[in-house]
Amino acid sequence: MKWNGKRRLPIGAEVAPDGVHFRVWAPNSKTVSIVVSGSSDVYPLVAEADGYYSAQVASLGAGADYKIRLSTGDFPDPASRYQPEGPHGPSRVIEPAKFPWTDADWQGCGRDGQVLYEMHIGTFTPEGTWRSAIPELAKLARIGITVLEVMPVAEFPGRFGWGYDGVALYAPTHLYGEPDDFRAFVDRAHSLGLGVILDVFYNHIGPDGNYLSQFSSDYVSPRYKNDWGEALNFDGENSAPVREYFIENAAYWVSEFHLDGLRLDATQVIFDQSPEHVVAAVTRRVREAAGGRATLVVGENEPQNAQLVRSVEEGGMGLDALWNDDFHHSAVVALTGNNEAYYMDYQGRAQEFVAAAKYGFLYQGQHYRWQKKRRGTAGLDLHPASFVTFIQNHDQIANSLWGDRIHSLAGGGSFRAITALLLLGPGTPMLFQGQEFGASTPFLYFADHTPELAKLVSKGRQESLRQFPSIASLQGDVDQYIASPELETTFQRCKLKLEERETHRAIYQLHCDLLRLRREDPVFHQPKQRGVDGTSLNNSTVLLRFFGGAGNDRLLIVNLGVNLHYDPSPEPLLAPPAGCLWELLWSSEDPRYGGVGTPVVDADDNWHIPGQSAVVLAPRRDPQTLPTDETEKARP
Repeated sequence: MKWNGKRRLPIGAEVAPDGVHFRVWAPNSKTVSIVVSGSSDVYPLVAEADGYYSAQVASLGAGADYKIRLSTGDFPDPASRYQPEGPHGPSRVIEPAKFPWTDADWQGCGRDGQVLYEMHIGTFTPEGTWRSAIPELAKLARIGITVLEVMPVAEFPGRFGWGYDGVALYAPTHLYGEPDDFRAFVDRAHSLGLGVILDVFYNHIGPDGNYLSQFSSDYVSPRYKNDWGEALNFDGENSAPVREYFIENAAYWVSEFHLDGLRLDATQVIFDQSPEHVVAAVTRRVREAAGGRATLVVGENEPQNAQLVRSVEEGGMGLDALWNDDFHHSAVVALTGNNEAYYMDYQGRAQEFVAAAKYGFLYQGQHYRWQKKRRGTAGLDLHPASFVTFIQNHDQIANSLWGDRIHSLAGGGSFRAITALLLLGPGTPMLFQGQEFGASTPFLYFADHTPELAKLVSKGRQESLRQFPSIASLQGDVDQYIASPELETTFQRCKLKLEERETHRAIYQLHCDLLRLRREDPVFHQPKQRGVDGTSLNNSTVLLRFFGGAGNDRLLIVNLGVNLHYDPSPEPLLAPPAGCLWELLWSSEDPRYGGVGTPVVDADDNWHIPGQSAVVLAPRRDPQTLPTDETEKARP
């Protein structure tokens, strides 16, 4: 019996009313068959136009394991929904419709008002699985996280890894559990009010377990250079099925796993000169697959091309937000004093943070010494929520000799102050897992590769870190300090110690209170365009004024230097609203956070701004200044 129903995906194995329907693009092969694991059963597929093959197999159902037999051998399905034995093993037929979703009322999540949390499932809990992560989600929701940004989960080789060397892009890795475990994770997150977006890489495919070339040599393009392997063919000969493979992958995660969007890795090396750039097409399909739910698509783009977050009507690609590396780089320089290598174009001065708060990217077309060219494009008109701000992420923590987190490199006071700037600033803040409690564990680069590939990866890692002169000065000794990516001990060292929420209570309380302030304060909760102005009181002191309307403003003052007695104070942004005085609303020097207390900031002898601290001030009615109507009543 031939199934005449509509497939959910253009390729792959899908459970039909009677059996399983298979479809694959394999123009390299003259014959294509399905080989059932554990039996001698072979089912030939019928050739269609343009290199596709398909057939329905009535005797198979969900749970069947299989490979696809080509002229050159037997290989996993390129659109496999699950690889229970890893990328080299058989594919398994999955029926996603059987999962008992409970999120029918979930409306999705858009761009505004979000707090992101980047997480790596393999190290988030000791067990490193979806199921073990589920009980922890309530704690993240409780402190004010709103969106989980999960690092890549597509099937990859070995026992552990970051996930960016994935090879089966439709199959959630078996290392973290079964596909339904991922669905249970998302379902639970939605029940708690948490959105979930997935980090995906549409710029390359990993080298180990990548069998796409067996199906078609047109998956890759020789026209472009890619530092992470061969560039993908999105605009060359026979590129339509390649585009379809990746564009539909984006829709697949949203439709079959109820994800709320994606984070697109390294978009600068997604090369495409088609009328509709593949990044724009991916974003469009995410919106379509959501079926009316709000979605969030975030991009990483090292050159800081603002066109990615402009609408298609404006000639852009329609993304919601971009990672803001500039904010991170300035923060690291300010906290550590180190501005070597790709930090060289930053001074960590107050004016950089003022500019970032007002305009997002610091480099929007100026000359960039590190790259010896101009960097960025104009984006002065973009909404502040279009910029994802952070002081650490998976890359930046690992891009150091020890994989240390920023709180261990900075002083306690300055770390608390910059955290306030991050979590109360007008950008969309992002925390990296464990940041909220000052995790003692590092985050190193780890990848379980074959011995030959592991040597190349380890060598590449060492060469990459040598861009930092301080590390390069170690010369031949550098390899003894850099953790070997292929060692399981490297991976195990990175697993969070969740009990540190209690043992590091001061830092945890700091994050809880700041996120509560962002969530509950009407001025900080929904940053608006041109809703903040600012200036630098000196090279170390940032003054930001958030305009709340009707005089309900907020001041955020961050001093990364020594105590400042700002007298005189010829700065109008310091002036309180009419009839009001400033009073302290929050201070990073609260003893609950490990601070030493805060003096009166707006005093009779002018401003006293404590060093290595952040303070938030709100207006209160000056008791000596009566409202106009009351003043009239008081006149004789």
